[in-house]
Amino acid sequence: MKRKSFFVGLCMLALFVVWTLLVSFVDVRAIGPQGSTVGFGALNYFIHNLTGVSMTLYIITDWLGLVPIVTALSFAILGLVQLIKRKSLLRVDYSILALGVFYIAVIVIYVLFEIVVINYRPILIDGALESSYPSSTTILVMTIMPTAMMHLKCRIKNLIFKRILFVVACIFTAFMVIGRLLSGVHWVSDIIGGLILSIGLVLMYYSLSRIKC
Repeated sequence: MKRKSFFVGLCMLALFVVWTLLVSFVDVRAIGPQGSTVGFGALNYFIHNLTGVSMTLYIITDWLGLVPIVTALSFAILGLVQLIKRKSLLRVDYSILALGVFYIAVIVIYVLFEIVVINYRPILIDGALESSYPSSTTILVMTIMPTAMMHLKCRIKNLIFKRILFVVACIFTAFMVIGRLLSGVHWVSDIIGGLILSIGLVLMYYSLSRIKC
């Protein structure tokens, strides 16, 4: 199962590279604010006009972005507690160390796409252009919430509570991704790119983390 996840994860990461190249060069049109361009122009223009812009949804999803951040910090604290108690980094659970490396990888990718701008948002934020690809909120939610559930599945013993938590996490994740698209602050190609990258990263983490329940 983990070997299959590793292979599929690699394929998804390769697909993300291909998708990024397509977004960069296919049907590039100046349909963004201040004449900014975006690939898959016809598709992005159609979806953006269909959804419109909802700053209320944008603000809600922005604030709810604190949920995965707090979740990640909780696991960071767990790792720190294990380090203090066990007095050795090598004695910290491998899956927690791997999660720390995973979080660092996500941060590096975020910073990379802030520097290497593929395209800008379809609207100005506080009067300025902002990097839009891939959707950072999508990546944040789609990487942290699934990996958190992998750990909680093993650490929570109460079956009913575990199932409730899983359902809530799924609903929250879906709301954040769909809400980000419907808010109109991202092109649909940004959301798709974020989903592909996140799935690839999560599958790679799962295959290498040695999580055992």
